[in-house]
Amino acid sequence: MTILLFIVILGVLVFAHELGHFSLAKWFGIRVDEFAIGFPPRIISKKVGETEYSINLIPLGGYVKIYGEDMLDHSADLDPDASRSLTAKNRFKQALVLVGGITANILFAWVLLSIVFMVGAPVSKEQYTGTPLHNEQLMVLSVLADSPAGHAGLQEGDVILEVSAGTEVVTKPSVKEVQGFIASHEGKAIMVNIIRKDAPLSLSVVPQAGIVNDRAAIGISMDEVGTLKLSFFPALLEGAKRTIDLFILVAQSIGIFFYQMFSFQADFSQISGPVGIATMVGNAQALGWFYLISFTALISLNLAVINLIPFPALDGGRLFFLLIETVIRRPLPVKFVRYANGIGFMILIGLLILVTYKDVMHLI
Repeated sequence: MTILLFIVILGVLVFAHELGHFSLAKWFGIRVDEFAIGFPPRIISKKVGETEYSINLIPLGGYVKIYGEDMLDHSADLDPDASRSLTAKNRFKQALVLVGGITANILFAWVLLSIVFMVGAPVSKEQYTGTPLHNEQLMVLSVLADSPAGHAGLQEGDVILEVSAGTEVVTKPSVKEVQGFIASHEGKAIMVNIIRKDAPLSLSVVPQAGIVNDRAAIGISMDEVGTLKLSFFPALLEGAKRTIDLFILVAQSIGIFFYQMFSFQADFSQISGPVGIATMVGNAQALGWFYLISFTALISLNLAVINLIPFPALDGGRLFFLLIETVIRRPLPVKFVRYANGIGFMILIGLLILVTYKDVMHLI
């Protein structure tokens, strides 16, 4: 089910991305020869008008075959459709077509996050001070694997109802109350009563020193959360704010990674390929629909940022070549662009294989 869900999510995100390219190409009167989800071999296809719509076997991407993007000679003497090729349009329109997929992924993330706020999203009480929230509760956000909490079985998404030790009981505690209770019971077993997937559960945990600097702890991070439910237009606005915040966060994270990579400090274990992402999709699904939709929006924004990178074969690389052509006021040599994109594509496939191998070995 996890694999199937991952394939569906990836297919939807690729469809949104390619639809962005497709829509703008059609808008500007550029001929689109094929709209494909997945990579060949082909499973099924149907030609509607001048465009072939196909679904392919390898569900790790997709493409739109736009007439003229291969930079072959489409002069009027050779082809009556020459005026409808991508390269026949001015560079501004070419840039808009290239950036269409990135824009579509950002808009798709915005739609998903807006829907989340319309249905009701768990948010941090601290972030929305003064805003009325429903169903306020103390939630476990993360658990250190090799920690008392990890050994006891606490998990992300658990809702803490109370903590106790003998006759000492703290009901409906805050973050500070739980931290204080844990710190005052170093080396002594405490009971943590939680709700997990609507089922009550009691776990025994022994706080230890050394997990954090100044006090005993059990190895969890917590936050007081509540459900924020908004009407249509406020949800769109809040969705836009969250989309911008996440886009900036993703861009900063990827930028820091590339800086560390070029300074030989990068931790490649933090990179995930299709297998790793599929695992994270399964984890998000286990936490609930809100986390799954939010994670899908995050993947969409990651696709947008990655495609902005000025690397050959990515949209950002093609935009970079287009910028160079605008500056020098003449087209780049066709062979150079085609070879650069071809080499870039092979490097990306190689990286995909390496990261996938790492993910599989990690699971083993």
